[in-house]
Amino acid sequence: MQGTVSDPLIGRLVDGRYEVHARVARGGMATVYRALDRRLDRTVALKVMHPHLADSADFVARFRREARSAARLNHPGIVAIYDQGHADDATYLAMELVEGHNLRAELRRHGALPLGRALEVADGVLDALACAHRAGVVHRDVKPENILLEADGRTKVTDFGLARAVTEVTAASTGTVLGTVAYLAPEIVTSGTADARADVYALGVVLFELVTGSQPFVADQPIRVAFQHVNDGVPLPSTRVPWLPAEVDELVAALTARDAADRPADADAALTLLRRTRDVLDEATLARRADVPPATEEDGEPADSSSTDVTALAAGTVALPIGAIPPEVAEPEAHPGGPARRRRRRRGFAFLMLLLVLGVAGGGSWWWFTAGPGAYVTVPEVVGLSEDEAVGVLTEAGIALEVERENHDTAPQSEVFAAEPAPGDQVHKDGTVLLRVSEGILMVPVPAVVGLEQAQAEQALADAQLTLGQVETPWNDEVPAGQVMAANPAPEEVIPYNQPVDLVVSAGREPVELVSVVGADSDTAVADLDNAGLGAVVEEAYDASVPAGRVISQTPSPGDGVQLYRGDDVTITVSLGPQPVALPDLVGRQLGAATAELERAGFVVEVERVLGGIFGTVRSMSPAAGELAVPGSTVTLTVV
Repeated sequence: MQGTVSDPLIGRLVDGRYEVHARVARGGMATVYRALDRRLDRTVALKVMHPHLADSADFVARFRREARSAARLNHPGIVAIYDQGHADDATYLAMELVEGHNLRAELRRHGALPLGRALEVADGVLDALACAHRAGVVHRDVKPENILLEADGRTKVTDFGLARAVTEVTAASTGTVLGTVAYLAPEIVTSGTADARADVYALGVVLFELVTGSQPFVADQPIRVAFQHVNDGVPLPSTRVPWLPAEVDELVAALTARDAADRPADADAALTLLRRTRDVLDEATLARRADVPPATEEDGEPADSSSTDVTALAAGTVALPIGAIPPEVAEPEAHPGGPARRRRRRRGFAFLMLLLVLGVAGGGSWWWFTAGPGAYVTVPEVVGLSEDEAVGVLTEAGIALEVERENHDTAPQSEVFAAEPAPGDQVHKDGTVLLRVSEGILMVPVPAVVGLEQAQAEQALADAQLTLGQVETPWNDEVPAGQVMAANPAPEEVIPYNQPVDLVVSAGREPVELVSVVGADSDTAVADLDNAGLGAVVEEAYDASVPAGRVISQTPSPGDGVQLYRGDDVTITVSLGPQPVALPDLVGRQLGAATAELERAGFVVEVERVLGGIFGTVRSMSPAAGELAVPGSTVTLTVV
């Protein structure tokens, strides 16, 4: 805690923007702080380069270039870079702050990881590296310290480009290569060059350490570790942990092949190999863990730099003379790690010492200019230049070149977006640099999808290398359900391949709920059906039991189990009341008989008497005989 409190950056405002709160970690190239970005009001990790690096104008220029390349990487397994700058004598990166710990701390806590978890971590790292390799970015310093573990166990890879910027400066100024010797690929030690296969090698060494709990090579001097990488080859994990299956041995052997040409070409190829290996292992084997005791440090901090622990020496960042260890020419060995190889190792180291002595005397000059660093030139910075500019730069440097053109999502047309070997790497004087030149983003026409079924439309978009966007499904009375009615952008429009295409797909006719209107008056029934999205066909009928103007029945009715759709018609029958009948001719009939007949027919009889109606004979009737009258109405009989 005392070191944190006394750190002069704590409490300072860097570049007028980043308020430094606490120190998180310190490594061989930089110190990481927790800081508040006042401009965006978010917490970030601020990585500040050590002063001896920040004082180099060459380093600052290369650092900025690498930061720009790394900032283009967009992957959930890569720590995002937000900003970079140089102010107040501090060269810094502002990065995503990952709440968790690094893989080194995990190893110190557990000694080794269960095989399944080790493969899961390696899978996450390779997935992130694959994104970088596809963008032409090589990490160059893959190690447990640069692999962060979030709280949920997911991996995050950090420090893309930093190792490369440092290495280029030290190689140019001192002829040495900086790196973590425990994970350095042989070609970095022998020639200072590195491509995607160097990252694959380092990840293979990390995987060896995860499953065995130890690094493949340890020694009391870094140069001895580097010598073993170049001349011995990584031993099989099962020589340390006998129960490990042959498939894991084969995977580690492929990833850590001494000859880069024998390794997977990049992280994508390595990831395929790893997943194929994991798929053939049973759950019981994946759950096993090497019986390795955890380290005594509980806080995950690396050992003190003054310690003589050979593992700590191998894990630290060291400087090695480029080409100081030439590759040994020896017969391949069927079982690495045996006594014969150890004897060759001792002989080889003695031979190395002899070579170094001869080199001091000038005897190594021939090797230097034919196969050593003197036979190589540094690839100049060409990424981001136009094709013509890049060709001019390489031609002026005397380097042969080839050009491959392909579509690129972000680089404009005719811009160089990658080079192999990459800028800053070494290439033999007789070698060739491959320029990858952008043809701009891939543009494709939207296929004719209107009228197709949705599944057919989605397949047509996939065939055209387009992705499906949002899908709207409105009701439609005319277009069958599941059929595409429209697309946005419209068919035949030429768009970038990564622009999604939205579809409007018919949901068909809209179903509606049938309501009952029986008993309602005619106007109310029609309004209720209209509110439910239905039409009304009105029919009329006489009904003695239903008042006139009321609905007698409807077809269909809710109990019929018929599904109706918006716009369908419902037939309603409206009562006209009782049906009228023709009145009988009662004139001349006696009042009693006439009254009885009318009452039997349902009429009400009223009597008007003339002169007292003493004869009791019907003289007239109203309504008159033969007229239609509704039963229940009144018939007036005039009696004399």
